[in-house]
Amino acid sequence: MFARIPFRGPEQSPAFLTGPFRPVLSKPAIKAVISSNLTDLSRIYEDGVNLCVIERLMPKAVEQFIYQALQGVGSIEVSQPVDPMSFDFGRLWPQASHLPGYGAWLDDLTMLISLFCDLFECREAGLRLLSLDKAMCPRFHVDRGPVRLVCSYGGIGTEWLPEYALDRRKLGMGGLGKPDNESGLITDPTAIRQMPAFALGLMKGENWAGNEGQGLVHRSPQPTAAQPRRLLLTLDLL
Repeated sequence: MFARIPFRGPEQSPAFLTGPFRPVLSKPAIKAVISSNLTDLSRIYEDGVNLCVIERLMPKAVEQFIYQALQGVGSIEVSQPVDPMSFDFGRLWPQASHLPGYGAWLDDLTMLISLFCDLFECREAGLRLLSLDKAMCPRFHVDRGPVRLVCSYGGIGTEWLPEYALDRRKLGMGGLGKPDNESGLITDPTAIRQMPAFALGLMKGENWAGNEGQGLVHRSPQPTAAQPRRLLLTLDLL
């Protein structure tokens, strides 16, 4: 249905060594797509788009399931390849299977994995599902893979920076060990964005061909007293 993801492999030779002379062209301006339409996930294939956020409303049954599971069920930490056509989703979180809404939540999870595999024409996705009571990646960073989908099923969502509000030279070692709010990385603290709960965030990383130096800058949110835990889903290409 969609073209194969443009993955930048290490074996590729620089174009200036293998082809005729071409003038250097500037990259398109980096932008994010914010929508409530699932089909807009496909816009991740557009040059210059490094994030697609799809905001969603969940059925009350799913919202109540997530709330009860985070409050009263033990932690979950699952990381494995999943083929949506053959995986037994019913055994994904057996400790929570007695709660109302478990089936509705599994239906949504199955839909997301199938959608991801369809979008990138892959048989399996690398699933990670875990409950968190602290920020897993508290500093702003970029992913090294080609693309990742994130969804906070409960609690607060992933934070990200629009391009105009950051200085990429201060990422990683460029920050000289200083906190993000002191290193100069964040040039406009008021511009920090946060994905809503249940929203889908499809983020380009550094290894998407043509996106070198333009991976989405993002971080995990700090829990709050009102929302001390969250249930995080990530999907990656294998």
